[in-house]
Amino acid sequence: MRPLPHRPRPARALFAALLSALAALATLLIAAPSAQADTTICEQYGSTVIQGRYVVQNNRWGTSATQCVTATDTGFRLTQADGSVPTNGAPKSYPSVFNGCHYTNCSPGTNLPAQLSTISSAPSSISYGYVSGAVYNASYDIWLDPTPRTDGVNRTEIMIWFNRVGSIQPIGSQVGTATVGGRTWQVWTGSNGSNDVISFVAPSAISSWNFDVMDFVDQTVARGMAQNNWYLTSVQAGFEPWQNGAGLAVNSFSSAVNLGGGGPGGPGDPATACQVTYATSVWQGGYTADVTVKNTGTTALNTWQLGFTLPSGQRVTSSWNATLSGSSGAMTATPVAHNAQIAAGGSQTFGFQGTYSGTFAKPGAFALNGTACTSA
Repeated sequence: MRPLPHRPRPARALFAALLSALAALATLLIAAPSAQADTTICEQYGSTVIQGRYVVQNNRWGTSATQCVTATDTGFRLTQADGSVPTNGAPKSYPSVFNGCHYTNCSPGTNLPAQLSTISSAPSSISYGYVSGAVYNASYDIWLDPTPRTDGVNRTEIMIWFNRVGSIQPIGSQVGTATVGGRTWQVWTGSNGSNDVISFVAPSAISSWNFDVMDFVDQTVARGMAQNNWYLTSVQAGFEPWQNGAGLAVNSFSSAVNLGGGGPGGPGDPATACQVTYATSVWQGGYTADVTVKNTGTTALNTWQLGFTLPSGQRVTSSWNATLSGSSGAMTATPVAHNAQIAAGGSQTFGFQGTYSGTFAKPGAFALNGTACTSA
């Protein structure tokens, strides 16, 4: 029996089917979670913020060859890594993601720098993606300094080598082994001419791990390369490539610094509470901001840092009564000598002038020594 010929569907039925399909598609689009578009950075020291709290940086300091990183929702990947440098010298770069402050670039809302004696724990997690055909290490950089500096090289650098590929080795020489975080590591110490370096090298590649950064800090203090009254300034994770490296990835990264204990009014004191008043005078293309930081807690603050993020299009041109960590994006305000302390119930004020494009807006949130503040 021959099949009946296909009959075209009436126009009304086709229209109804189309409406039904569009409705189903709209439902899926509304239900689907929005994802942040990946951001590619090729500028030598270019950076961007991910997860609203970490900074991804290109940090190409040892070569003039092109290097690009693409920041993702949870980490970054090295999308271009041209050229090579001798394996008996310094690497090409350190593309990385960090919590804390790196050469005045501070991650949003960070409570770093923080004095080591006030830190109860510093949990971190990492998931790396490795490639072949390259010479590199995968490493954490943990920076320590006798002062809460945010503007340059610190006194001691702790490196955790999760993977080592090729004929490269840490700075200095191996001085033994140690068990840290339940794993065995080769321990190397030396100096690069600017700072002391202690490196913990895994005997075989580690692709992912959850651990406490303070376990490595404590080991460094025990070896006399830091003291408990020093400061942790940043926790960074990335790669040092010597040859090639495209495709290397930090699939995910997290870093927290839990504060508690230490002297009264130190960073992260449980009694810390705050209120910020952000008063502005705005004109076409420019503005000034007077920022009042009030200590609404019960304990005096012996030092303070205020973290906030300037809206897109705003740039600082000058400041007074505080040092700002940069000119745009994530900012950290550090007091000058005469306003470093805030009594319980007291306040300090600083200000800055800037430019803006588009519609003027105020920062959405402030954090004092890592504690979220209310807005007056």
